[in-house]
Amino acid sequence: MTIAATAAVSATLTIRAVPVAVQDDRRDSVSAEHQKAVRQYRASGGRDTAGLDVDPAQVPAALRRYVVSGEDRPVTYLEEDKSGTTVWAASRGEDGQLLALHRHFPQTLFEDLERATLINAVFGALGGSVVGLVLAAAMVRRLRRSTRQAERIKDGELDARLPGRGRDEIAQLSAAVNMMAQALAARIEAERAVTANIAHELRTPVAGLLAASSLLTGNDCPAEMVRERAVRLRDLMEDVLEVARIDNGGERAEPREVELATLARRVVASVRAERPQVSVTVEVIHDSVRETDPRRLHRILTNLVTNALRHGAEPVVVEVAGPELRVRDHGPGFPSELIAHGPQRFRTGGNGGLGLGLAIVTGQAAVIGARVSWHNPPEGGAVATVTLPSDAPAQR
Repeated sequence: MTIAATAAVSATLTIRAVPVAVQDDRRDSVSAEHQKAVRQYRASGGRDTAGLDVDPAQVPAALRRYVVSGEDRPVTYLEEDKSGTTVWAASRGEDGQLLALHRHFPQTLFEDLERATLINAVFGALGGSVVGLVLAAAMVRRLRRSTRQAERIKDGELDARLPGRGRDEIAQLSAAVNMMAQALAARIEAERAVTANIAHELRTPVAGLLAASSLLTGNDCPAEMVRERAVRLRDLMEDVLEVARIDNGGERAEPREVELATLARRVVASVRAERPQVSVTVEVIHDSVRETDPRRLHRILTNLVTNALRHGAEPVVVEVAGPELRVRDHGPGFPSELIAHGPQRFRTGGNGGLGLGLAIVTGQAAVIGARVSWHNPPEGGAVATVTLPSDAPAQR
């Protein structure tokens, strides 16, 4: 569009400017011809008119008045009509007579000139637009490839790189993004290694602490507090180790046929075994048998139910609806940041925790090919939905 608009403006300016330049050139050529004829006329003593009209009656009145009253120099004058343009050149002779010369130029010359300029402008605009579209399409393809690679980096594939061929601005931008991704990958890898190493180093002392706490006698408050803190420290350490394993890509699914309603009931039963007083139920809308990893799916549902009990409000309902498993609570709902960007580890709300439980949910879901979505329904509460892959066996 820019090339076509530029060509149109150039053609318009050309159509306006070229006739003026042509008229000026005609004036100059007729004036030069007139001066040559006057010199020849004077050299012959008036015997050879050399194509001059001496005191012609058809001279325009305005030109005659100007020559008679003006300076003794040649004057040009344009007379236009439908047939074309007549260029006059006139001056006063030595005896005061009017020496004039005129040439007629037909109007078709300007029409042909405008037509040729317009045709050339149209073809130039079309040709330039085609070239511009080809160049723009090539640039757009490069930008789209770079965008796809950048989205892969955003989604956690830190080994993805943008194509960096060429020396233009797009190549420079791609090189800068690649350097940023490389530095980010190195930093994240170092943080993962530190986290895993710390968790491994703490594993033995935490196990000893847990064993020592189990030897405490009595059910007084200090002993119960030590046992409870030791269990929480062990669970936290196991969560950190699990996140490290997921980040390192060492997790592999072990799929087999699983009846989702039965698995959901086992999850609820295990939660009730640890916390008998909570209100957690299973609602089967459509049962289904799916090819998935039962241990990882059990871990996902357990974390979702535990999160709902800790940060939401009872009753908590686990719904089985074909390939979807929904965990619903009646609390204040998910934070807007979680709905927009997903769980962020080591970020938490006002109820404590490190945000590892939901990070494990998304990590394990990625391992089994499931998708997790977060939603606050209009009637209140929060709903976390686990959607298993659609290529699994049908519902029953």
